[in-house]
Amino acid sequence: MENLRLKPLKMINLSFRIPYYTEWGQSILVYGSEPLLGSWNVKKGLALTPSFQGEELIWSGKISVPTGFQAQYGYCLVDKDKNVLRSEAGNKRKILLPDTIQDRQVVELRDLWQTAAEALFYRSAFKNVIFQKALQPEAVSGAFQGNLDQEDSVIVLFKISCPKMEEGKSVYVIGSSSLLGQWKVQDGLKLSYARESLWQAECVMKKKDLPIKYPFVNTHFIYLVNYIYIFYFSDMPWRGVGVAIPMFSVRSKDDLGVGEFLDLKLLVDLAVESGFHLVQLLPVNDTSVNGMWWDSYPYSSLSVFALHPLYLRVQALSEKIPLEIKQEILEAKERLDGTVVDYEATLDTKLSIAKKIYFLEKELILTSTAFQKFFSENEEWLKPYAAFCFLRDFFETSDHSQWGRFSHYSKEKLEKLVSEEKVHYDNICFHYYLQFHLHQQLSEAAAYARHKRVVLKGDLPIGVDRNSVDTWVNPNLFRMNTATGAPPDYFDKNGQNWGFPTYNWEEMSKDNYAWWRARLTQMAKYFTAYRIDHILGFFRIWELPEHAITGLVGKFRPSIPLSQEELEKEGIWDFNRLSRPYIRQQMLQDKFGAPWAIIASIFFNEYEKSCYEFKEDCNTEKKLASKLKACTAKSLWTESEENIRRDLFDLLQNIVLIRDPEDPRKFYPRFNLEDTLSFNDLDDHSKNVLKRFYYDYYFYRQEFLWSQNALKTLPVLLNSSDMLACGEDLGLIPSCVHPVLQELGLIGLRIQRMPSEPDLEFGIPSQYSYMTVCAPSCHDCSTMRAWWEEDEDRRCRFYKTMMGSNDVPPSQCTPDVSYFILRQHVEAPSMWAIFPLQDLLALKEEYTTRPAVEETINDPTNPKHYWRYRVHVTLETLLGDKEFKLMIRKLVKGSGRSYPPLEEVGVPGFDKKGAVYPEKQHVANGQALTSRATPTYAAARKEIDH
Repeated sequence: MENLRLKPLKMINLSFRIPYYTEWGQSILVYGSEPLLGSWNVKKGLALTPSFQGEELIWSGKISVPTGFQAQYGYCLVDKDKNVLRSEAGNKRKILLPDTIQDRQVVELRDLWQTAAEALFYRSAFKNVIFQKALQPEAVSGAFQGNLDQEDSVIVLFKISCPKMEEGKSVYVIGSSSLLGQWKVQDGLKLSYARESLWQAECVMKKKDLPIKYPFVNTHFIYLVNYIYIFYFSDMPWRGVGVAIPMFSVRSKDDLGVGEFLDLKLLVDLAVESGFHLVQLLPVNDTSVNGMWWDSYPYSSLSVFALHPLYLRVQALSEKIPLEIKQEILEAKERLDGTVVDYEATLDTKLSIAKKIYFLEKELILTSTAFQKFFSENEEWLKPYAAFCFLRDFFETSDHSQWGRFSHYSKEKLEKLVSEEKVHYDNICFHYYLQFHLHQQLSEAAAYARHKRVVLKGDLPIGVDRNSVDTWVNPNLFRMNTATGAPPDYFDKNGQNWGFPTYNWEEMSKDNYAWWRARLTQMAKYFTAYRIDHILGFFRIWELPEHAITGLVGKFRPSIPLSQEELEKEGIWDFNRLSRPYIRQQMLQDKFGAPWAIIASIFFNEYEKSCYEFKEDCNTEKKLASKLKACTAKSLWTESEENIRRDLFDLLQNIVLIRDPEDPRKFYPRFNLEDTLSFNDLDDHSKNVLKRFYYDYYFYRQEFLWSQNALKTLPVLLNSSDMLACGEDLGLIPSCVHPVLQELGLIGLRIQRMPSEPDLEFGIPSQYSYMTVCAPSCHDCSTMRAWWEEDEDRRCRFYKTMMGSNDVPPSQCTPDVSYFILRQHVEAPSMWAIFPLQDLLALKEEYTTRPAVEETINDPTNPKHYWRYRVHVTLETLLGDKEFKLMIRKLVKGSGRSYPPLEEVGVPGFDKKGAVYPEKQHVANGQALTSRATPTYAAARKEIDH
């Protein structure tokens, strides 16, 4: 048989090149989907070699690949052992080499590192909402099809990743070369849409024309025959505006005492017609733990998956609601239409009406294809939720430790509990039914928002209620003997105690944080962006003992405690004295006056002369509060019960070190230990040593641990969905936080009255970084109007330093003042300016008749605050208020922020060119001053009127 001759395989030299500055011991490698690039195993990837070109550090490397080679690939920063220190963000790159490339040609990939900030525009908020477009790939010649017959020719393929392209616009490359138009756009190289926000074009160039110069990239070329160059570059920052309002605060003509999911369609319309791209809500999960008004707290979830029945529109449950039920709904609407939310009455009414409709149509709904699909996709959380609600109502408590044999969850018990054969099966199905309709209504609103190109932004609470479905089903994921809170800060000098159990991160990591991943996947069904509540909790959480009421005497978890050995080396030895409440007779006399002996006999034991300790039945905050409440000797006291309680708590918290309950040889310095009487009674040596340990513990020794903790947990959240993530990073901010947020592409929060700079009283919006959301207020503080009225001296300082006036400021936050403050934020470099609706209403005098203090949503200093604020104006009224909408549009116009095109909105009578205000805020000596030409509210209003 004649020997067969195999055709020799054409090989191509594939070269990678990327500029990146590294530290000593670090290097860059490229890894990818094919064996030649390690099959995604970083340690088997291609190590690149560094070289300087001018002042730029370039990493490059080569491999030989066959023609037709295709792969996905990416770059990462590694240490000397090839452990990954940092990976590129965003989608993996793709390379496809056609067969037309000649043997031994060199293809050089000239890439730029993809940062997390750039990758944000591939998140659903941008990709599927703001920049949604039905672009089809254009018919272009294949890559590398240029003529390379002449040896002095090269093919240059330009690619730009441009997810922010507005419809109807084009992309051109201009440069110094004649082929790139010699800097004239009309003569430049037009790029064609390829796929997935990628635009490209190729051209054949002469070696003598290299290097070329063009915008965005500082390029250096290597002169080799038949080189092919591929470039990636990015476009300019995008900035948008949004409105924030809790779901329960919304008011419409159709709602039943509270905002409802279907009202979001009106809110979306208002956002679009005002020139906004985003609507932000507080959490919308079910919080009905206690069956009382304090369930109004939206951050205490009964279930992290179930939606709150409070937001159900009962009129939309059926098209065949009987007349008597319709009449009941009308009467309820009139009864519940108050200035604030009546949480209990509203929820009871909705559940009562919904149950009547359920019994009329349950067979039709529960057998429908839509319900069956919903049930099959959600039964993993839906069954435990329905069972929990049934048991909560049956036992009249959500405390599952009181449920007898049902206290400990098991799948076997669950299946029996939700069986169709049970007499209570209708009770179970009713909760299925409610969740199905809530899902339908929120999905309808979410689809409407996407269609209108408005981002719907949700909220991810940091904790879950101690008595919740999640702690019942997955108790191993929580540290049930602890509570979550925050150390003393702007909001509360005594710290905050939210009551949630802290997370058992070690246990959560065993299944790669499946609970978190499922939670984010569920949120992404409705939202395209989300706010991570108290993002500091993913670095470290303020952990309190379960028996605490206040948030003062806690410790950070994780953290590196002070060991008994290191304290002893510095001469600290009396650990009982330092870690137990330090109480002396003089303190009791100073605090309680004449009745001190009576109070001492009730609450204290005298274990040595003039030395006291709390009795066993009141040696924790919860025990003390309980005993004080039941005390029968109150009539003998001169002070009020509240004052007595505060003084007793002060004594209970009068410690310097907190002993670790799990290891008695480890200690944590009490927050603000220098303020305690216990500390003040120490000798100077002990004071100096303990102060040094205090500052080390809170500001130095934890930084690396906390950053590593966040880098383990936060990426799980970010990779669980394609929602845009923003982090609430207010409070005591460790120095490790902002670098990690930047690394992960997380957008931070800036509230002007709570600057992150310690030397500023007021934040300067013009100096905010791009990766931030800025706002004058938020739901956790007073509104802009209320803040203005709270403190006259502070108001004067703000008026002078931020508004550039030495005049006496108005006592009320007038529309002119509101306009100035909002304009400051609109013009800030921040990616997003998101305003509470109350702050926007302050632009129009007739919307400020309600006392400003009533517009506050939450009081963080009050753990039993009633979350019940309702906007006093209906959405229909605001939508019909042309002047109000145009005022907001003109606030945005000329600021450099994006806004929906007016022709898409169809606002009648609005000048499509809009008003452009070129004058900007100036900053001098760290203070924002006003240009006399800066447009005011009155000037803008005058323009509207004329």
